[in-house]
Amino acid sequence: MKVDGVPYRTIWPADDGWSVEIIDQTQLPHEFVVVQLRGWQDAVRAIRDMLVRGAPLIGVTGAYGICLAMHEDPSDEMLEKAAAQLRSARPTAVNLAWAIDHMATELAPLDAPARETAAYKLAAEVAEDDVESCRLIGVNGAELIREAANRKSTPGPINILTHCNAGWLATVDHGTALSPIYAAHDAGIPVHVWVDETRPRNQGASLTAWELGRHGVPHTLIADNTGGHLMQNGMVDLCITGTDRTAANGDVCNKIGTYLKALAASDNNIPFYVALPHSTIDWTVDDGVADIPIEQRGAEEVTEIAGRLSDGSVATVSLAPEGTRAANYAFDVTPARLVTGLVTERGVCPASSQGLLTLYPERASGGE
Repeated sequence: MKVDGVPYRTIWPADDGWSVEIIDQTQLPHEFVVVQLRGWQDAVRAIRDMLVRGAPLIGVTGAYGICLAMHEDPSDEMLEKAAAQLRSARPTAVNLAWAIDHMATELAPLDAPARETAAYKLAAEVAEDDVESCRLIGVNGAELIREAANRKSTPGPINILTHCNAGWLATVDHGTALSPIYAAHDAGIPVHVWVDETRPRNQGASLTAWELGRHGVPHTLIADNTGGHLMQNGMVDLCITGTDRTAANGDVCNKIGTYLKALAASDNNIPFYVALPHSTIDWTVDDGVADIPIEQRGAEEVTEIAGRLSDGSVATVSLAPEGTRAANYAFDVTPARLVTGLVTERGVCPASSQGLLTLYPERASGGE
C-alpha cells in the first residue's frame, strides 16, 4: 500500500542486510515513524508494546525476531531462548506461535553456521505467504461485496461496518477485513465504511481511519456502541472483521467488542463475515469460547488516552478518577453460529469444522 505516494509494507529487511524496519503504529495517526529492530529483544518489545499489532504482522515480526537472534548467536540455546520469549510476547494471536514454531522446526536440524542465512530466507517466505494470502482474501471477499451491491434495492454505496484494524497495518500488506474493501473500491464498486473507534486502544480511530483515508475509501468514524443503532435503521449492509485466532470449529477470537457486533448483526439479519489467512486457524482448538486464552492488558489503556493537543503536541490524559480500578480484556470470542462465513485465501466457507475442512482438506489427516 502507499503512504503519500510511497509504497510501504509494515515490516521489511533494512539496507544493512540483517536488521529489520517496522512502522511504529503507536505513533499513528499523528506521526509516521519507522523504527529499526537491531536485536531479537527489540522484536519482543515491538510485539508486546504493540508497535506492531494484528495477528499476521505479529507472526511475521516473530519470524524476523528469530532471524535477529540467529544473527547474534546461532546456537541451540539462543534458538530455544529467543523462540520461547518471542512466543510469549502476546498470548492470543496464534500466528505468532505458528511462525515461531515453523522457524524453529526448520532451523533446529541445521548446523549453527547455516542458520542465519536460512532464517532470513524462511522469514521472507513467511512474509510473502502473508502478502499473497491477504491479496487473495481481497479477491474472494470483494465478490461478496459485489453480490451485496447487486442485491441492494436502494441507491447509494454498500455500507460496511468493521471493528478494530484489520487492514494492511495489521498484516504485511493488503490486510484481512479491509483487503476486500480495498479490492472492491479499486474495482469501482461504491463502498462506505463505518469505522468503530475500538476502545480502549482506538485502533479503528487511529489506524483504520488513517489507512482508509490514505487510500481514498469513504468512511465515517463512530463510537463503538453505535453499530447496533445503525443496523436497526438499515444503515449497514454487511459486517467484516478480522480475527486473531480461529478455532477448528469456526469460533473466532478478535478484538474486544466483536462479539457484540455479531450479536447485533444476527438480530438484524445482516451478514457477518470474518476474514483470515490460513496461519490464523488454530487446528488444535475445537472450542474457541472455552479454550482460547484471552489476553489481559494494563489498566492504563482503559483509564488513559493519548491525543493531539491544539498546539500540535501529543499528550496522554486521564479519563477516570485517580485510583479507579479497570479491567482490560483485549479480546472476545464470537461463536461460529453468529458468523455468516469465513473469507480465506482459498475461498469463502461456512464457519464450521466441515466448512474449514472443505477449504483445507489436508487438515482432515493432520497435515500442515
